Amino acid sequence: MAMISNDWLPALKDEFRKPYYAQLFRFVKEEYATRVIYPPSDDIFNAFHDTPLSQVKVVILGQDPYHNEGQAHGLCFSVRPDQEIPPSLVNIYQELHDDLGCYVPNNGYLTKWAKQGVLLLNTVLTVRAHQANSHQGKGWEEFTDAVIEKVNAQNRPIVFLLWGRPAQMKERMLTNPNHLILKAPHPSPLSAYRGFFGCRHFSQANAFLQAHGIEPVDWQIENV
Repeated sequence: MAMISNDWLPALKDEFRKPYYAQLFRFVKEEYATRVIYPPSDDIFNAFHDTPLSQVKVVILGQDPYHNEGQAHGLCFSVRPDQEIPPSLVNIYQELHDDLGCYVPNNGYLTKWAKQGVLLLNTVLTVRAHQANSHQGKGWEEFTDAVIEKVNAQNRPIVFLLWGRPAQMKERMLTNPNHLILKAPHPSPLSAYRGFFGCRHFSQANAFLQAHGIEPVDWQIENV
């Protein structure tokens, strides 16, 4: 497990000392030793490595990592460049095209967003191969709730994109009037047509950032 070393470390150091985290660490270590777990252990904290706390300007919340081989690499909704684009991300790209005119790229690798300050955070950071939600309720939720609280406490404007009911359940934690909260149905094929398509969250996020003197996000993922 590649430990967090940037400005997230002082922000989260108290979490690492709590009993729940010690229990979570033991559980995750045992799972990696005895089963096939995604993402690779060195990628668990990539969302934090790629997006330091001081640079967060947009937060996108996912649930748990993709559970098929070679997909998950620590950023929600993102897959490695050689992987097929998952259905929810296909729909995200469609909305980006309709909202901002972005072309639909040939890959689902979202590191470009993360490097610009988009925190791509799953609420659970590990999963057993081919078993969705298999690491729910083991302690990750408590850890990522602490992450959300640290972002909420930042004294600068940040956009939270809450797609689907599990993400929207975190809204009660977002108490800072500096921030913008945008809600829509999940982009999965089951629900995208219920209001994710047409939500225009990407243009709204950029308009909000620009209105506060913050560099907007270049949402275009390029072909590889």
